[in-house]
Amino acid sequence: MEQKSAEILAINALGFLASDPERLGRFLAISGVGPESLRQNASDPQFLAGVVDYLLSDESLLFLFAESQGIGVEDAQKARRALPGAQEPQ
Repeated sequence: MEQKSAEILAINALGFLASDPERLGRFLAISGVGPESLRQNASDPQFLAGVVDYLLSDESLLFLFAESQGIGVEDAQKARRALPGAQEPQ
């Protein structure tokens, strides 16, 4: 997956989180990002990588997101590898 496609997936993931106040509140609390800076950070590839990391850390949330987007969970994993800070396979 190319970085641009990965960024789009991550932006969709952010929208998914924002569509539910509980989900968004938990994400904000864990990430330390304030609601006022979400728009500003939404264009930062490193922040978007963090959004995908957050999804990948919660399997049930990941499955809900994938289902809502009509994608496989492996697409989120591919997106993470295309974004900054990805771990190299061992």
